[in-house]
Amino acid sequence: MLKKDRLKRKMRIRGRLSGTEERPRLTVFRSNTTMYAQAVNDVTGVTIAEAHGSDSTTVGTEIAKKIIDKKVKAVVFDRNGYIYHGRIKALADAARAGGLVF
Repeated sequence: MLKKDRLKRKMRIRGRLSGTEERPRLTVFRSNTTMYAQAVNDVTGVTIAEAHGSDSTTVGTEIAKKIIDKKVKAVVFDRNGYIYHGRIKALADAARAGGLVF
């Protein structure tokens, strides 16, 4: 039931969010052991940067560095249906601290 509810929230969020070349969508996925983050240009369907690891703060800092290296400062944050707290919030805060604007 929980996965089904998250997927409903995910589809509702994705109906409103879209990434562009100037402002890609920063999406996160959380498994039991690993955090994944990727920046996606939804217009062309291309992944601009990706990062993964067991520590959300490290992943947030790493994805911010990779996105800024691509000359992009602003992103649209897609929490992927997860509630904004815990590891999702830690990743977002680290990405903001790394220089991303969202």
